Amino acid sequence: MLKSSYPGTFADRGVGHTVAGYSVDNMDAATLRPERASLHSPANGSGQRVRERVFSPAIDLHRAALVLLLAVALALRLWGVKQGLPYSYNVDEATHFVPRAIAFFTHDLNPQYFLNPPGYSYLLHIVFELWFGSGDAATRAFTVDPTEVFVVARVVAALLGTVAVWLTYLAGVRLFGRTVALLGAAIFGFSYLPIFYSHLALNDVPTLAPVALSLYGISGVLRRGWTRDYVLSGFAIGLAAATKYTGGVTIVCLLAAAACDGAGGAALIALRRTALALLASVLAFVLANPYSVLDFSAFQAGIATQQSLAGGGAPVKLGTMSSSGTAYYLWTLTWGLGWAPSLAAVGGGVLLAVRRRLTMALVLIPTPIAFIIFMGDQQRFFGRWLLPIFPIVSLLGAYGTVEFVRWLVRTRHVPRLAASAVAVAVLLSQGLASAIHNDSVLSRPDTRNLARRWMVAHVPAGSKVVIEPIVEDNWATDIGRSLSATASGARWQRFPTWETNIDQRGNLLPAGERRYVVVDEYERTLRPALLAQYEAGRYCWVVVGSLQAGRSFAQPRLAPAAIAYYAALANQAKLMYHVSPFAGTRHAVPFSFDWSIDYYPRQYERPGPEISVYRLLGGKCAPNYAPLHG
Repeated sequence: MLKSSYPGTFADRGVGHTVAGYSVDNMDAATLRPERASLHSPANGSGQRVRERVFSPAIDLHRAALVLLLAVALALRLWGVKQGLPYSYNVDEATHFVPRAIAFFTHDLNPQYFLNPPGYSYLLHIVFELWFGSGDAATRAFTVDPTEVFVVARVVAALLGTVAVWLTYLAGVRLFGRTVALLGAAIFGFSYLPIFYSHLALNDVPTLAPVALSLYGISGVLRRGWTRDYVLSGFAIGLAAATKYTGGVTIVCLLAAAACDGAGGAALIALRRTALALLASVLAFVLANPYSVLDFSAFQAGIATQQSLAGGGAPVKLGTMSSSGTAYYLWTLTWGLGWAPSLAAVGGGVLLAVRRRLTMALVLIPTPIAFIIFMGDQQRFFGRWLLPIFPIVSLLGAYGTVEFVRWLVRTRHVPRLAASAVAVAVLLSQGLASAIHNDSVLSRPDTRNLARRWMVAHVPAGSKVVIEPIVEDNWATDIGRSLSATASGARWQRFPTWETNIDQRGNLLPAGERRYVVVDEYERTLRPALLAQYEAGRYCWVVVGSLQAGRSFAQPRLAPAAIAYYAALANQAKLMYHVSPFAGTRHAVPFSFDWSIDYYPRQYERPGPEISVYRLLGGKCAPNYAPLHG
């Protein structure tokens, strides 16, 4: 039987450790490299595995804890999953993945769009076919009432997010043993950002499943150096990159593990196996993204556009407050993962280096550091872009915490149960508290739904309205119904906020010319003169949302015309309706590209931005001017 005299000795090497007299880690000799197995297990020519069999309450408790962890992690990801529906208020969810998965039913499988890889869309396409029974049924459901379609897509994301927690646990068992693995999976499973984005049909959380699978394979490369572990890790890396390009970041871990594998004199063998892994990665990427080859020119153009947008080829987004992306991502870790897990991860990394466990350190430490620096060097940064390194950081945090508890027990004689309980509470409390608060927020009506409900009751069908780009186009329609009040069948006629007659410097374009305006540039097109233009065209209702207006007020010096526009609107129009997402008299959350959309701050009572509906009173919008709509 393999058992260490000191709890940390063999546990650190993934073999096993004891807690309070019970063995809680099972590891067979075959999981070690052959040369290591010869040192710690009986030699037998058949290579038969030697498995430790211990029947104790600790093992049952451990398994029960894992099942409970996965059940709670899934529940947190499903609570509030219907937020906002039937309208999707996340622009990426509304336009990128679900609609493209549905569109595959009516044309070929070429996404004709490669800013995001299509792996998740292809998966949804298959799931929709199975769930609805046919492509026609899925398309009809999406057209008549997309609620069920989005719920199915979000549940898929939630399930994959839970699978990622389980795979992180399996990787942790190989790397550190069961105790660290369970705690690391709990940190990851209960951290805020993965839970929040499991509620949306985006590719960020689904990417985490193959990312964690790649870590499982890489841990096998580090422990055993077997060919199948190389191939598995490579395949998972390709699959992750085909779901979200940055998901391929664990290739850094694989190359480090391969270098460690070949350092003992087997460099040529390690090199051949690495080549197999890279081949498996390419094959997986092409299988999940076949038109990266079949339509290579479009794929290349999409990659170039994505690099340009992220790296500085587009104007800086108004409202971007941080000047350092690296600092922004370090800040993100403090709330997206949690202060205690983040600090514990630093401690775990230092401990790996101090103990001269260079192979483990080389595999786990450089990747998150390099990723943060690389992503921080881009022009745009969002908290969810940090998710691919969460499994690694969670495991490092768990390792640092477990070793700290063992140190307290061994040298300070702190009771093991008390030290463990306090450590778990400190590590998990921030994530659990914020996730529960967020889920309760998501389970309530979105402010945009409430504003629309008021408008249906008070703004006549056929009225001309100005709606800031805080909602998708279908918000002005009754989904599944075509009304006769407008030529398009929508409930209201929308002012084309996606067009403008001024150039990017604020100068008027030649008469009759207009240019397209992306959402991020809308605030830069606003000016007080627009109000007279609205009134002349009988666009008498103006809907303002803090997701747009907040950008200007966050950086008023960069958008003085927009500030003047909102001041003129408040003076010349009557505020008819206002709804806030914040509880009671709590102060509003300053605009942020994260905290304005993911509702982490405690001030939030319901999802959505602040919404104000104004009624213009001048020109053709005057009360005595008829008709008031049409």
